[in-house]
Amino acid sequence: MKRVSLKRAGAVCIALLTVTLSMAGCGNGEDKVESGSSKKVVLNEVAHSIFYAPMYVAIEEGYFEEKGIELTLVTGFGADKTMTAVLTDEADIGFMGSESTIYTYAGGTEDYVVNFAQLTQRAGNFLVSREPVEDFSWDMLVGKDVLGGRAGGMPEMVFEYILEKNGIDPMADVRIDQSIDFGSTAAAFSGGQGDYTVEFEPHATSLEQKGEGYVVASLGEDSGYVPYTSFSAKKSYLEKNRDTVQAFTDALQKGMDYVRNHTPAEIAEVIAPQFPETEMDTLTTIVERYYNQDTWKENLIFEESSFDLLQNILEDSGVLEKRVPYGDLVTAEFAQKAAE
Repeated sequence: MKRVSLKRAGAVCIALLTVTLSMAGCGNGEDKVESGSSKKVVLNEVAHSIFYAPMYVAIEEGYFEEKGIELTLVTGFGADKTMTAVLTDEADIGFMGSESTIYTYAGGTEDYVVNFAQLTQRAGNFLVSREPVEDFSWDMLVGKDVLGGRAGGMPEMVFEYILEKNGIDPMADVRIDQSIDFGSTAAAFSGGQGDYTVEFEPHATSLEQKGEGYVVASLGEDSGYVPYTSFSAKKSYLEKNRDTVQAFTDALQKGMDYVRNHTPAEIAEVIAPQFPETEMDTLTTIVERYYNQDTWKENLIFEESSFDLLQNILEDSGVLEKRVPYGDLVTAEFAQKAAE
């Protein structure tokens, strides 16, 4: 198997995963089929976010059940935890940024993790300012304090990618705080830290509603189309559970079709049970924000051009030294069949 060299955060991620794997047992990767036609699948998602609306539509509309999938959804709260769950067979399928699959492949994992369905094609976070800003431009961040994301994670790398596109050196021109845990930056911003913060929903809208922040830019719009999140599984699982993976992908595609053919208000109503703590008006506002920036693909096919763009971002961030082969880490066959 080929290896690639990684620097900084990528190497750290690999080290953590290696330690975890050395302590974990290995599963047999066999198809989890109970008596009858129901197939049990454990899906570990990196976060529970409105950003992933098509997946929740598929759950709430019963598309997985229609395809004979008995789905258990677990939230990993971080790509490293989601990847570890997949590698140790605590989860059958992972949903996370596909950069994590590159890290594990580069670390020499024998039974590496392969992407088989791409859900989002835009970044899902927003730049929030402490004060309203008219005619925002990215050079306004020069010399400012910004609450960023984890080094080596897609949110931070896309942010740095945008800065570089606008002639700004992320390391020299902006003071980016990467010390705050994911999900805690909004609270830190409310407490007075930073001039700007990079936030996912619902935190960006929540800051606006409380008058503590103002969305001034969409990272999804300014970065362009980026393969932000995808579904993946170990190579052995894909080989041994082809029917299950196809049924899972078919259900997801129905969720994608629903989102494409319905209004933000209708989508929000369907996924509301997944977010009981969020008021319907807020939920609709957030769905509409993602809808309007063309967040979700029409199909689940993870194309080679998208994978190349991902590797460009990794290279620009100093994480990737040698590119990895698309043919090893992505399979489009399940998504192509689902789209037919």
